[in-house]
Amino acid sequence: MQAPEDSENSGLSKPVLELVDGLPLPSWVLCSWNEIQMVQAKPDDILIATYPKAGTTWMQEVVDLIMMNGDTQKCRRAPIYERIPFLEMCATEFHSAGLEQIKKLKSPRIIKTHLPIQKVPKSFLEQKCKVIVVARNAKDNVVSYFHFQRMNQMMPDPGSWEEYLGTFIQGQVGWGSWYDFNLDWWEARKKHRILFLFYEDIKENPRQEILKVADFLGKALDEKALQSVVHNSLFNVMKENPMANYTTLPSTVFNQDISKFMRKGEVGDWKNHFTVAQNEHFDKDYAEKMGKSDILFREVL
Repeated sequence: MQAPEDSENSGLSKPVLELVDGLPLPSWVLCSWNEIQMVQAKPDDILIATYPKAGTTWMQEVVDLIMMNGDTQKCRRAPIYERIPFLEMCATEFHSAGLEQIKKLKSPRIIKTHLPIQKVPKSFLEQKCKVIVVARNAKDNVVSYFHFQRMNQMMPDPGSWEEYLGTFIQGQVGWGSWYDFNLDWWEARKKHRILFLFYEDIKENPRQEILKVADFLGKALDEKALQSVVHNSLFNVMKENPMANYTTLPSTVFNQDISKFMRKGEVGDWKNHFTVAQNEHFDKDYAEKMGKSDILFREVL
């Protein structure tokens, strides 16, 4: 197996990670951390909570399509990062901060976050908001995250693939440990209004999983609307949709000459990246961290 090439050096100074209440986050999150924790959720807010590169944009598009009854024109009213604010996002010259965007949204508001449940503003749970969690198997997730950091100028340089795999295993990447994120949200579903979905299930049977989301959101879709949601949330369709593929951002933010934001969207791509030794080491560590949980991921062996 051939490991991917080392990340390219864009010549720009990329942000570093800093610990925020023990959680490694890009330095730009710090500017509004206290305000983030004080956000007042509304009971009809919809929160999409995912570990980075676990199907976040995919689920954003699915939820927006559902809420718009499959109307593609309404869903192309603006880029996805404007339609569905990123809770932790700082203000840039290209769009306002996530907090400012959230304040301007009409209910029901759709909001995304990568925060572990312990760091999500308490009001979301106190108001019993609906939360949709999407989880992706660890091996595909780390590969996707690696390529994302190569092209994302707002994240630290990932270094070589081997280096990055080590930092991922140690939970020293942005938003912390993949293991903690998924294990804690998995347990939280027993007490809160959480729909926990798996990336691999959505890929295998999108119609079935989209119906789960619609039911969770209390939206009854007729067949025409359902078919529209299924079709327009397909990877190849979204990849060509400028309102979903982030091509509206300049290369100083996402350099898609290095790697596309929507790169492959496949299950099992990790087999093209892990060496035999890396895979054996990863499996051993995975078994130690996940062995006591009843959460089961597919396509990890």
